[in-house]
Amino acid sequence: MAEDEQGRWAVLQVSGEMDLVTSPAVRQHVHDAVADGRRNVVLDLSEVRFCDSSGVGVLIAARRLMRSCQGRLRLILPAQGAVDGSHVNRVLAALGVRRLFEVYPDLHTAVDETAAPLSA
Repeated sequence: MAEDEQGRWAVLQVSGEMDLVTSPAVRQHVHDAVADGRRNVVLDLSEVRFCDSSGVGVLIAARRLMRSCQGRLRLILPAQGAVDGSHVNRVLAALGVRRLFEVYPDLHTAVDETAAPLSA
């Protein structure tokens, strides 16, 4: 997982798999960003090729955490992401939770305060 800053946004880039083994690290990075005083977090999931229920659970928990501290969480889920479109986008849609998230197609748009999220 790579971390970066883009203006007021902490950007956490996740790649590979979000599963029972790797999801705790994602959760910890979001918690660390909040502990460091960051209230605007972008999770770049464009290179995630697999996400199971534990990964979805981490995303929902991250959303809850950011809302509890009056923060904002944005996800990057491009139409053409890891391999053949965003696996995470399909999983979130299949579970009926995609509408809970502010989703953007790329980093430039995600950190733009005036950009509207993609529709669910």
